[in-house]
Amino acid sequence: MNGLINYVSCAVLWLGLLAKAPDLLRHRHDPYLRSLCAVLGLAGLCFLLGAPPTVGAVNRLSGVPNLAAPLTYAAITGYCAASQVLVVHWRGGPRVRRTARRWMTAYAGVVLGVAVLFVLGDAPVERRTDLDTYYAATPFLAQMIVLYLVAHLTAVTVTAVSSLRWAGRVRGGLRVGLTLLGTGALCGAGYSVAKLVAVGGHWSGRDWSALGTAVAPAAAGLGALLTVVGVLVPLVVPRAAEWRRARRTYTRLAPLERALDDLLTRRRQRLPRPRFASPTTRLVWRQTSIHNALGHLDAYFDRDLYDRTRTGVLTATGDPERAEAAAWAAVITAAARHEADPRGPLQPGTGTGPRLDRVPGPAALGRIADVLAGPAPVPAAHAVPSGRTPAGAA
Repeated sequence: MNGLINYVSCAVLWLGLLAKAPDLLRHRHDPYLRSLCAVLGLAGLCFLLGAPPTVGAVNRLSGVPNLAAPLTYAAITGYCAASQVLVVHWRGGPRVRRTARRWMTAYAGVVLGVAVLFVLGDAPVERRTDLDTYYAATPFLAQMIVLYLVAHLTAVTVTAVSSLRWAGRVRGGLRVGLTLLGTGALCGAGYSVAKLVAVGGHWSGRDWSALGTAVAPAAAGLGALLTVVGVLVPLVVPRAAEWRRARRTYTRLAPLERALDDLLTRRRQRLPRPRFASPTTRLVWRQTSIHNALGHLDAYFDRDLYDRTRTGVLTATGDPERAEAAAWAAVITAAARHEADPRGPLQPGTGTGPRLDRVPGPAALGRIADVLAGPAPVPAAHAVPSGRTPAGAA
Protein backbone atom coordinates (compact mmCIF):
# COMPACT_ATOMS: atom_id res chain seq x y z
CA MET A 1 0.00 0.00 0.00
CA ASN A 2 3.11 2.25 0.08
CA GLY A 3 2.14 5.12 -2.26
CA LEU A 4 -0.78 3.17 -3.76
CA ILE A 5 -3.33 5.87 -2.92
CA ASN A 6 -1.13 8.49 -4.54
CA TYR A 7 -0.63 6.54 -7.74
CA VAL A 8 -4.30 5.60 -8.05
CA SER A 9 -5.33 9.22 -7.50
CA CYS A 10 -2.79 10.37 -10.07
CA ALA A 11 -4.08 7.83 -12.59
CA VAL A 12 -7.71 8.91 -12.05
CA LEU A 13 -6.87 12.57 -12.53
CA TRP A 14 -4.74 12.00 -15.60
CA LEU A 15 -7.45 9.81 -17.12
CA GLY A 16 -9.73 12.80 -16.74
CA LEU A 17 -7.07 14.94 -18.42
CA LEU A 18 -6.81 12.39 -21.23
CA ALA A 19 -10.57 12.57 -21.73
CA LYS A 20 -10.34 16.36 -22.09
CA ALA A 21 -7.25 16.33 -24.34
CA PRO A 22 -9.19 16.20 -27.67
CA ASP A 23 -11.24 19.24 -26.65
CA LEU A 24 -8.06 21.05 -25.60
CA LEU A 25 -6.46 20.37 -28.98
CA ARG A 26 -9.52 21.68 -30.81
CA HIS A 27 -9.93 24.74 -28.57
CA ARG A 28 -6.42 25.41 -27.33
CA HIS A 29 -7.09 29.14 -26.95
CA ASP A 30 -10.03 28.65 -24.58
CA PRO A 31 -8.79 29.93 -21.17
CA TYR A 32 -11.43 27.98 -19.25
CA LEU A 33 -10.48 24.73 -20.92
CA ARG A 34 -6.77 25.38 -20.37
CA SER A 35 -7.28 26.06 -16.67
CA LEU A 36 -9.48 22.96 -16.34
CA CYS A 37 -6.79 20.77 -17.88
CA ALA A 38 -4.15 22.47 -15.70
CA VAL A 39 -6.16 21.58 -12.59
CA LEU A 40 -6.34 17.92 -13.59
CA GLY A 41 -2.70 17.71 -14.70
CA LEU A 42 -1.21 19.50 -11.69
CA ALA A 43 -3.40 17.63 -9.20
CA GLY A 44 -2.15 14.35 -10.66
CA LEU A 45 1.43 15.62 -10.49
CA CYS A 46 0.96 16.44 -6.80
CA PHE A 47 -0.01 12.86 -6.04
CA LEU A 48 2.81 11.48 -8.19
CA LEU A 49 5.49 13.61 -6.51
CA GLY A 50 4.02 12.98 -3.05
CA ALA A 51 4.18 9.18 -3.29
CA PRO A 52 6.92 7.82 -0.97
CA PRO A 53 8.64 5.79 -3.74
CA THR A 54 8.74 8.90 -5.94
CA VAL A 55 10.03 10.99 -3.02
CA GLY A 56 12.85 8.52 -2.47
CA ALA A 57 13.73 8.44 -6.18
CA VAL A 58 13.83 12.24 -6.49
CA ASN A 59 15.98 12.62 -3.39
CA ARG A 60 18.35 9.88 -4.48
CA LEU A 61 18.76 11.10 -8.06
CA SER A 62 19.22 14.75 -7.03
CA GLY A 63 21.56 14.02 -4.13
CA VAL A 64 19.65 16.58 -2.02
CA PRO A 65 17.83 15.16 1.03
CA ASN A 66 14.13 16.06 0.93
CA LEU A 67 14.30 17.95 -2.40
CA ALA A 68 11.06 16.18 -3.31
CA ALA A 69 9.28 18.20 -0.60
CA PRO A 70 9.58 21.69 -2.17
CA LEU A 71 8.90 20.18 -5.61
CA THR A 72 5.68 18.65 -4.29
CA TYR A 73 4.76 21.88 -2.53
CA ALA A 74 5.38 23.81 -5.74
CA ALA A 75 3.08 21.41 -7.63
CA ILE A 76 0.42 21.81 -4.94
CA THR A 77 0.74 25.60 -5.16
CA GLY A 78 0.45 25.44 -8.95
CA TYR A 79 -2.67 23.35 -8.53
CA CYS A 80 -4.05 25.99 -6.17
CA ALA A 81 -3.41 28.72 -8.73
CA ALA A 82 -5.04 26.68 -11.51
CA SER A 83 -8.06 26.03 -9.27
CA GLN A 84 -8.50 29.73 -8.60
CA VAL A 85 -8.14 30.63 -12.27
CA LEU A 86 -10.70 27.94 -13.12
CA VAL A 87 -13.16 29.42 -10.63
CA VAL A 88 -12.55 32.92 -12.01
CA HIS A 89 -13.28 31.81 -15.58
CA TRP A 90 -16.25 29.82 -14.35
CA ARG A 91 -17.80 32.89 -12.76
CA GLY A 92 -17.01 35.15 -15.69
CA GLY A 93 -17.43 38.91 -15.54
CA PRO A 94 -15.73 42.00 -16.91
CA ARG A 95 -12.45 41.56 -14.98
CA VAL A 96 -11.77 37.89 -15.56
CA ARG A 97 -8.27 38.30 -17.00
CA ARG A 98 -7.16 40.79 -14.37
CA THR A 99 -8.42 38.63 -11.50
CA ALA A 100 -6.84 35.50 -13.01
CA ARG A 101 -3.48 37.30 -13.34
CA ARG A 102 -3.68 38.37 -9.69
CA TRP A 103 -4.22 34.82 -8.51
CA MET A 104 -1.37 33.53 -10.68
CA THR A 105 0.94 36.27 -9.43
CA ALA A 106 0.04 35.57 -5.81
CA TYR A 107 0.68 31.84 -6.11
CA ALA A 108 3.87 32.42 -8.10
CA GLY A 109 4.98 34.36 -5.03
CA VAL A 110 4.07 31.37 -2.86
CA VAL A 111 6.21 29.08 -5.07
CA LEU A 112 9.11 31.51 -4.79
CA GLY A 113 8.64 31.68 -1.03
CA VAL A 114 8.66 27.86 -0.75
CA ALA A 115 11.91 27.68 -2.74
CA VAL A 116 13.63 30.42 -0.73
CA LEU A 117 12.56 29.01 2.64
CA PHE A 118 13.76 25.53 1.69
CA VAL A 119 17.16 26.87 0.70
CA LEU A 120 17.43 28.85 3.95
CA GLY A 121 16.34 25.91 6.09
CA ASP A 122 18.24 22.78 7.02
CA ALA A 123 16.68 19.34 6.38
CA PRO A 124 19.52 16.79 6.46
CA VAL A 125 17.38 13.78 7.45
CA GLU A 126 15.24 12.33 4.68
CA ARG A 127 11.57 12.03 5.63
CA ARG A 128 9.39 10.47 2.96
CA THR A 129 6.00 10.54 4.69
CA ASP A 130 6.15 12.81 7.75
CA LEU A 131 8.36 15.74 6.77
CA ASP A 132 5.62 18.20 7.76
CA THR A 133 5.57 17.14 11.39
CA TYR A 134 9.25 16.14 11.65
CA TYR A 135 10.47 19.61 10.64
CA ALA A 136 7.48 21.54 12.02
CA ALA A 137 9.70 23.37 14.52
CA THR A 138 12.75 23.85 12.26
CA PRO A 139 13.41 27.50 11.33
CA PHE A 140 12.39 28.43 7.77
CA LEU A 141 11.13 24.91 7.07
CA ALA A 142 8.24 25.42 9.47
CA GLN A 143 7.31 28.63 7.67
CA MET A 144 7.57 26.85 4.33
CA ILE A 145 5.19 24.12 5.48
CA VAL A 146 2.62 26.54 6.87
CA LEU A 147 2.86 28.73 3.75
CA TYR A 148 1.97 25.97 1.31
CA LEU A 149 -0.74 24.49 3.55
CA VAL A 150 -2.48 27.85 4.06
CA ALA A 151 -2.27 28.58 0.31
CA HIS A 152 -3.79 25.17 -0.45
CA LEU A 153 -6.52 25.56 2.17
CA THR A 154 -7.45 28.97 0.77
CA ALA A 155 -7.73 27.65 -2.78
CA VAL A 156 -9.85 24.58 -2.01
CA THR A 157 -12.11 26.58 0.31
CA VAL A 158 -12.86 29.17 -2.37
CA THR A 159 -13.40 26.39 -4.92
CA ALA A 160 -15.77 24.51 -2.60
CA VAL A 161 -17.84 27.57 -1.72
CA SER A 162 -18.09 28.75 -5.34
CA SER A 163 -19.02 25.29 -6.69
CA LEU A 164 -21.63 24.48 -4.06
CA ARG A 165 -23.18 27.94 -4.26
CA TRP A 166 -23.49 27.67 -8.04
CA ALA A 167 -24.85 24.12 -7.79
CA GLY A 168 -27.93 25.50 -6.05
CA ARG A 169 -28.77 27.63 -9.09
CA VAL A 170 -28.58 25.01 -11.86
CA ARG A 171 -30.09 21.62 -12.66
CA GLY A 172 -29.20 18.34 -14.33
CA GLY A 173 -25.70 17.09 -14.97
CA LEU A 174 -24.13 20.48 -14.27
CA ARG A 175 -25.60 20.51 -10.78
CA VAL A 176 -24.33 16.99 -10.07
CA GLY A 177 -20.89 17.89 -11.40
CA LEU A 178 -20.66 21.08 -9.33
CA THR A 179 -21.80 19.27 -6.21
CA LEU A 180 -19.15 16.58 -6.69
CA LEU A 181 -16.50 19.19 -7.47
CA GLY A 182 -17.38 21.18 -4.36
CA THR A 183 -17.38 18.04 -2.21
CA GLY A 184 -14.01 17.06 -3.65
CA ALA A 185 -12.68 20.50 -2.74
CA LEU A 186 -13.96 20.03 0.81
CA CYS A 187 -12.04 16.75 0.99
CA GLY A 188 -8.99 18.66 -0.23
CA ALA A 189 -9.54 21.09 2.62
CA GLY A 190 -9.52 18.08 4.93
CA TYR A 191 -5.99 17.35 3.68
CA SER A 192 -4.75 20.82 4.63
CA VAL A 193 -6.59 20.87 7.95
CA ALA A 194 -5.26 17.45 8.95
CA LYS A 195 -1.71 18.53 8.13
CA LEU A 196 -2.06 21.83 9.98
CA VAL A 197 -3.52 20.11 13.05
CA ALA A 198 -0.64 17.61 13.02
CA VAL A 199 1.86 20.47 12.80
CA GLY A 200 0.06 22.30 15.59
CA GLY A 201 0.19 19.15 17.70
CA HIS A 202 3.95 18.98 17.20
CA TRP A 203 4.28 22.58 18.38
CA SER A 204 2.31 21.75 21.54
CA GLY A 205 4.33 18.63 22.28
CA ARG A 206 1.79 16.09 21.00
CA ASP A 207 2.41 13.39 18.42
CA TRP A 208 -0.40 13.67 15.90
CA SER A 209 1.72 12.67 12.94
CA ALA A 210 -0.85 10.00 11.95
CA LEU A 211 -3.13 12.82 10.83
CA GLY A 212 -0.52 13.85 8.26
CA THR A 213 0.55 10.38 7.17
CA ALA A 214 -2.81 8.55 7.09
CA VAL A 215 -5.80 10.90 7.27
CA ALA A 216 -4.48 13.63 4.97
CA PRO A 217 -3.54 11.32 2.03
CA ALA A 218 -6.88 9.53 2.28
CA ALA A 219 -8.77 12.85 2.20
CA ALA A 220 -6.68 14.02 -0.75
CA GLY A 221 -7.28 10.78 -2.66
CA LEU A 222 -11.03 10.94 -2.14
CA GLY A 223 -10.98 14.59 -3.14
CA ALA A 224 -9.14 13.74 -6.34
CA LEU A 225 -11.71 11.08 -7.27
CA LEU A 226 -14.65 13.40 -6.62
CA THR A 227 -12.94 16.24 -8.48
CA VAL A 228 -12.34 14.30 -11.68
CA VAL A 229 -15.85 12.81 -11.63
CA GLY A 230 -17.30 16.26 -10.99
CA VAL A 231 -15.39 17.68 -13.95
CA LEU A 232 -16.44 14.88 -16.30
CA VAL A 233 -20.12 14.50 -15.33
CA PRO A 234 -21.32 17.70 -17.07
CA LEU A 235 -19.46 16.53 -20.18
CA VAL A 236 -20.59 12.90 -20.12
CA VAL A 237 -24.27 13.43 -19.31
CA PRO A 238 -25.14 15.46 -22.45
CA ARG A 239 -23.13 13.10 -24.63
CA ALA A 240 -24.83 10.06 -23.10
CA ALA A 241 -28.23 11.67 -23.71
CA GLU A 242 -27.25 12.39 -27.31
CA TRP A 243 -26.17 8.79 -27.83
CA ARG A 244 -29.40 7.54 -26.28
CA ARG A 245 -31.44 9.68 -28.69
CA ALA A 246 -29.30 8.56 -31.63
CA ARG A 247 -29.75 4.89 -30.69
CA ARG A 248 -33.54 5.28 -30.49
CA THR A 249 -33.67 7.08 -33.85
CA TYR A 250 -31.40 4.47 -35.42
CA THR A 251 -33.72 1.70 -34.30
CA ARG A 252 -36.79 3.67 -35.36
CA LEU A 253 -35.50 4.07 -38.93
CA ALA A 254 -34.91 0.32 -39.39
CA PRO A 255 -38.29 -0.39 -41.11
CA LEU A 256 -37.64 2.33 -43.69
CA GLU A 257 -34.17 0.99 -44.44
CA ARG A 258 -35.59 -2.53 -44.78
CA ALA A 259 -38.13 -1.26 -47.30
CA LEU A 260 -35.22 0.12 -49.34
CA ASP A 261 -32.84 -2.77 -48.71
CA ASP A 262 -33.22 -4.39 -52.15
CA LEU A 263 -32.50 -1.12 -53.91
CA LEU A 264 -29.58 -0.28 -51.63
CA THR A 265 -28.05 -3.69 -52.30
CA ARG A 266 -28.64 -3.86 -56.07
CA ARG A 267 -27.58 -0.29 -56.80
CA ARG A 268 -24.78 -0.30 -54.21
CA GLN A 269 -26.21 2.82 -52.63
CA ARG A 270 -25.35 1.76 -49.08
CA LEU A 271 -22.04 2.88 -47.62
CA PRO A 272 -19.91 0.30 -45.75
CA ARG A 273 -21.35 -0.29 -42.31
CA PRO A 274 -19.16 1.41 -39.66
CA ARG A 275 -17.63 -0.96 -37.14
CA PHE A 276 -17.05 -0.07 -33.49
CA ALA A 277 -18.73 3.28 -34.11
CA SER A 278 -20.71 5.49 -31.75
CA PRO A 279 -24.53 5.51 -31.96
CA THR A 280 -24.36 8.94 -33.60
CA THR A 281 -22.08 7.64 -36.37
CA ARG A 282 -24.31 4.62 -36.97
CA LEU A 283 -27.35 6.89 -37.20
CA VAL A 284 -25.63 9.09 -39.78
CA TRP A 285 -24.76 5.95 -41.75
CA ARG A 286 -28.38 4.76 -41.79
CA GLN A 287 -29.72 8.22 -42.65
CA THR A 288 -27.20 8.54 -45.50
CA SER A 289 -28.21 5.16 -46.91
CA ILE A 290 -31.88 6.13 -46.80
CA HIS A 291 -31.26 9.48 -48.47
CA ASN A 292 -29.17 7.80 -51.16
CA ALA A 293 -32.02 5.43 -51.93
CA LEU A 294 -34.66 8.17 -51.91
CA GLY A 295 -32.51 10.26 -54.24
CA HIS A 296 -32.35 7.35 -56.66
CA LEU A 297 -36.14 6.79 -56.44
CA ASP A 298 -36.95 10.44 -57.02
CA ALA A 299 -37.81 9.84 -60.69
CA TYR A 300 -40.33 7.12 -59.75
CA PHE A 301 -42.36 9.13 -57.22
CA ASP A 302 -46.07 9.43 -58.06
CA ARG A 303 -47.55 12.78 -56.99
CA ASP A 304 -51.11 11.60 -57.59
CA LEU A 305 -50.60 8.72 -55.16
CA TYR A 306 -49.03 11.08 -52.66
CA ASP A 307 -51.92 13.56 -52.85
CA ARG A 308 -54.63 10.89 -52.68
CA THR A 309 -53.06 9.16 -49.70
CA ARG A 310 -52.37 12.36 -47.81
CA THR A 311 -55.89 13.69 -48.36
CA GLY A 312 -57.51 10.44 -47.28
CA VAL A 313 -55.47 10.04 -44.10
CA LEU A 314 -55.83 13.72 -43.21
CA THR A 315 -59.60 13.44 -43.57
CA ALA A 316 -59.68 10.32 -41.42
CA THR A 317 -57.30 11.43 -38.66
CA GLY A 318 -56.98 15.22 -38.84
CA ASP A 319 -53.24 14.80 -38.24
CA PRO A 320 -51.13 16.52 -40.95
CA GLU A 321 -47.85 14.88 -39.88
CA ARG A 322 -49.36 11.41 -39.89
CA ALA A 323 -51.02 12.05 -43.23
CA GLU A 324 -47.76 13.20 -44.80
CA ALA A 325 -45.88 10.22 -43.38
CA ALA A 326 -48.49 7.78 -44.70
CA ALA A 327 -48.38 9.45 -48.12
CA TRP A 328 -44.60 9.23 -48.26
CA ALA A 329 -44.69 5.60 -47.14
CA ALA A 330 -47.09 4.77 -49.96
CA VAL A 331 -45.01 6.66 -52.54
CA ILE A 332 -41.70 5.15 -51.42
CA THR A 333 -43.10 1.61 -51.33
CA ALA A 334 -44.60 1.97 -54.80
CA ALA A 335 -41.48 3.60 -56.25
CA ALA A 336 -39.23 0.86 -54.84
CA ARG A 337 -41.40 -1.85 -56.42
CA HIS A 338 -41.53 -0.11 -59.78
CA GLU A 339 -37.78 0.51 -59.81
CA ALA A 340 -37.17 -3.18 -59.13
CA ASP A 341 -39.54 -4.23 -61.96
CA PRO A 342 -38.64 -2.52 -65.28
CA ARG A 343 -41.77 -4.10 -66.84
CA GLY A 344 -44.02 -2.19 -64.47
CA PRO A 345 -46.38 0.52 -65.73
CA LEU A 346 -44.23 3.37 -64.37
CA GLN A 347 -40.91 4.10 -66.08
CA PRO A 348 -38.04 6.31 -64.95
CA GLY A 349 -38.62 9.95 -65.72
CA THR A 350 -42.41 9.76 -65.67
CA GLY A 351 -42.83 10.29 -61.92
CA THR A 352 -44.40 13.60 -60.99
CA GLY A 353 -44.24 13.22 -57.25
CA PRO A 354 -43.06 15.54 -54.49
CA ARG A 355 -39.40 16.42 -54.38
CA LEU A 356 -37.02 14.89 -51.88
CA ASP A 357 -36.60 18.15 -49.97
CA ARG A 358 -40.18 17.74 -48.77
CA VAL A 359 -38.76 15.20 -46.28
CA PRO A 360 -36.77 17.56 -44.05
CA GLY A 361 -34.87 15.22 -41.80
CA PRO A 362 -34.78 12.48 -39.16
CA ALA A 363 -38.11 13.43 -37.57
CA ALA A 364 -40.06 13.05 -40.85
CA LEU A 365 -38.13 9.91 -41.80
CA GLY A 366 -38.94 8.50 -38.37
CA ARG A 367 -42.65 9.05 -38.89
CA ILE A 368 -42.46 7.36 -42.29
CA ALA A 369 -40.65 4.42 -40.69
CA ASP A 370 -43.40 4.24 -38.03
CA VAL A 371 -46.02 3.86 -40.79
CA LEU A 372 -43.99 1.12 -42.46
CA ALA A 373 -43.59 -0.65 -39.13
CA GLY A 374 -47.35 -0.59 -38.50
CA PRO A 375 -49.58 -3.69 -38.57
CA ALA A 376 -50.91 -2.85 -42.06
CA PRO A 377 -48.14 -2.03 -44.54
CA VAL A 378 -48.78 0.59 -47.20
CA PRO A 379 -49.79 -1.15 -50.47
CA ALA A 380 -48.17 -0.68 -53.84
CA ALA A 381 -49.19 2.22 -56.07
CA HIS A 382 -50.77 0.07 -58.73
CA ALA A 383 -53.18 -1.36 -56.11
CA VAL A 384 -54.62 2.05 -55.33
CA PRO A 385 -57.45 3.16 -57.62
CA SER A 386 -57.69 6.83 -58.37
CA GLY A 387 -59.63 8.76 -55.75
CA ARG A 388 -59.27 6.14 -53.01
CA THR A 389 -57.10 6.04 -49.93
CA PRO A 390 -54.67 3.09 -49.66
CA ALA A 391 -56.00 0.43 -47.33
CA GLY A 392 -54.28 0.51 -43.98
CA ALA A 393 -52.56 3.86 -44.65
CA ALA A 394 -54.50 5.42 -41.84
